[in-house]
Amino acid sequence: MDEDDADAALRAALDQLAFATRSAAALSSTLDAVEGLRRVCRVLVPGLADWSAADLMDEDGAVERVCVSHRDPNAALTGLTGPLPPVPETATGPLSRVLRGAGPLLLSAGRLPTAQEASDPLHTATMQPFARLGGDSVIVAPLRARRRVLGALTLVRGEGHPPWGEADLALVEDLTHRIALALDNARLYAETQAVAERLQRSLLPDLPVVPGLRVTARYSPALATAQIGGDWYDSFVLPESGDTTLIIGDVTGHDLHAAVTMSQIRNMLRGIACDRREPPGMILRRLDLAVDALYSHRTATCVYALLKGREGGPYQLEWASAGHPPPLLVTADGDTTYLWEAHGLLLGVDPHAERPSACLPLPEGSTLLLYTDGLIERRGESMDHGMTRLRQHAAALVDQDIDELSDELMNGLVAGAHDDIALLALRLPQSDEGVSP
Repeated sequence: MDEDDADAALRAALDQLAFATRSAAALSSTLDAVEGLRRVCRVLVPGLADWSAADLMDEDGAVERVCVSHRDPNAALTGLTGPLPPVPETATGPLSRVLRGAGPLLLSAGRLPTAQEASDPLHTATMQPFARLGGDSVIVAPLRARRRVLGALTLVRGEGHPPWGEADLALVEDLTHRIALALDNARLYAETQAVAERLQRSLLPDLPVVPGLRVTARYSPALATAQIGGDWYDSFVLPESGDTTLIIGDVTGHDLHAAVTMSQIRNMLRGIACDRREPPGMILRRLDLAVDALYSHRTATCVYALLKGREGGPYQLEWASAGHPPPLLVTADGDTTYLWEAHGLLLGVDPHAERPSACLPLPEGSTLLLYTDGLIERRGESMDHGMTRLRQHAAALVDQDIDELSDELMNGLVAGAHDDIALLALRLPQSDEGVSP
C-alpha cells in the first residue's frame, strides 16, 4: 500500500469513527426511541447518505416508518412516515427480507424495482419514496439487538455520492448494531418505568366518600427516573369518632425498598390511628417508635391530620407534622396560609421526641392542600420560591372545582420537577351549597 492509499484508508477510518461517535452521542441524548432515530438520521444525512429512512417493528410484527431525513431541508417529505403494510410471510423485497432476519443488503440502481414492479404491498410502499427522492445505491440494514430485529435503517445515495461498496457494509452494520442496542435499552427503560409506575399506583389507596366533603388526590412519578419512590397519600374515616384522616408522607429513597417501606409505614399508621383515639402528635410519636424498631435506617416525613365535624360543619383541623412541608389552607376568597404549627422532626431521627399537635377552625368553602416536596422543589432555587409559586397558583384556582384545581396544580407545577409528586386536596362546603352527594 502506497502513501496515498494509506492516507485514504486512515481518513476513511477516522470518518467511520466520527460517525460512530456522533451517532452514539445522538442516541445517548434521549431515552425516547423514535427521537433517538430521528437524531441519528440527522447525523447520517448528509454526511454519509443523501437520504435515509428508519422503520420500527413492534412485538406483534407491525411496522412503522418513523423517520425520513433528506439532505435538502426543503425536500417534500410529507406522507412518507407512518404505518407500513404487514411483513409478508414470504419475504421478497429488501425491507421484508431484513425484517425477517437477513443481514444488511447492498442494492445498486439496476437491482431497484419500481413501485409498480414490487412484489408485495410492503415492497411497494418502501419503493414509493424513490420516485420522489431518487437514489441509485441503497443499503438496508437490520436494527438487531439481543437476537431480536427491532426495525431497519435504509441509507440511500444518489449521483452526488459514490455508490455504496462492500466496505461500507461493515460501517453500516456497526452503526445499526449500536442503534439497535440503544433502542432496546430505551424499550427496556420504558417498560421498567411503566411497571414501576403501575406498582407505585397500586400501593396508593382509594379515597373515602364523606358526605358534605370533597376529597381528591393526584400522583405523578418522577419523569427523570424509572425508579419508584416513597411518596404516598391516604385518607379514611376513623371508627367510632367518624373523623376523617388526611395523610401525606414521603419515605426517603427512590427504589423498591423505599416503596415497600412506604406501604408498610402507611399500613402501620392506619392501624395505630384506628386503634388509638389520640391527638395527631401522639399518633406520630407511636408511629416513630414503630419505624425506629422495624426500619432503623430509614427516615420519612409525614403530616397526619384529623378533620373533625359533621356534615354541614363547622369543621376544625387537628394535625401534626414530622418534617414534612406544611399544609396550605386557601379560603374561598383566595387568602392563603401555610400551617407551620406542630412541626417536628422527621420520623426515624429521635423516636422519643415530643410531638405537639395543633388545632384550627376551618372556614366554610376553604381548600386544604397536602403535598410532597416534589411539587415545590426545583433544582437551583430556594424552597421559599417554590412555596410562593404554589400559594399563587392555588389562590388563582380557588374558584375551580376541586378536581380541576388539582389537575391545574399538577399541570402547572410538575414541569421542572425531578421527584415524585403526591397531592391530597380537601374542599369544605359553603353553607349555601346544600349538601353534596
